[in-house]
Amino acid sequence: MKKGILLFVLTVFTVLTAYPAEDWGRNGHRATGAIAEKYLTKKAKRNINRLLDGQSLALVSTYADEIKSDSKYRKYGPWHYVNFPFDSTYENHEKNEAGDIIVAINKSIEVLKDANASKEDKVFYLKMLVHFLGDLHQPLHIGLAEDKGGNDFQVQWFKEGTNLHSVWDSKMIAEYKMSYSELAANGKGLSKNELKQIQQGSIKDWMYESRALCKNIYDNTEVGQKLWYPYMYEYMDVLRMQLQKGGIRLAEVLNDIFG
Repeated sequence: MKKGILLFVLTVFTVLTAYPAEDWGRNGHRATGAIAEKYLTKKAKRNINRLLDGQSLALVSTYADEIKSDSKYRKYGPWHYVNFPFDSTYENHEKNEAGDIIVAINKSIEVLKDANASKEDKVFYLKMLVHFLGDLHQPLHIGLAEDKGGNDFQVQWFKEGTNLHSVWDSKMIAEYKMSYSELAANGKGLSKNELKQIQQGSIKDWMYESRALCKNIYDNTEVGQKLWYPYMYEYMDVLRMQLQKGGIRLAEVLNDIFG
């Protein structure tokens, strides 16, 4: 009887303290990591392999979500996103003292470029960087504080209740029924000019690009809306391109760090 009560209490505690939906879900993050590996220089690949002991970027891409269950990593929760009103800007809006996704990416790059940083720290921040570059391209991670980045924006997905954040994190990808390797292998064919355009810009430029997409999503989605195949038709190619851009830009950042 006591064991049953304890299990119930632990279950309730887990639900009440759970984090929001995973960012891009596992398949989305792994696809971004796998895409990035195709654009790494040989030197960058060697240096990354040394740090990760041969583990792939796809494998480590979910690390930042996996550690959320450990209380000692709780402080990194706000690093997965940034929220500010649509009529404001990142620069003008009050910052979260605990940090945000821009802080997270810049901190990760700083440690990885530090010749005096330990291997342990570099491995940690490399895994975090791989994840955060993926998060940067999930539009709802550049969202609104009032609905927790779409987590409180209730919709229906194929007649089941969910939220807008989850639709973009994982629901559309799951309904598309492709593995992460299939998603990575079937990106849009890009010309040299298109590739160059994707690679250009700063972390903030890429953040604002996701922000514009977030605004478009809010303009075209209503609370309680029934989302299904028409929504997939409208946005799935956009989602796939975000995964592709995330991978290409992750490689661009890693090539700059590792040569």
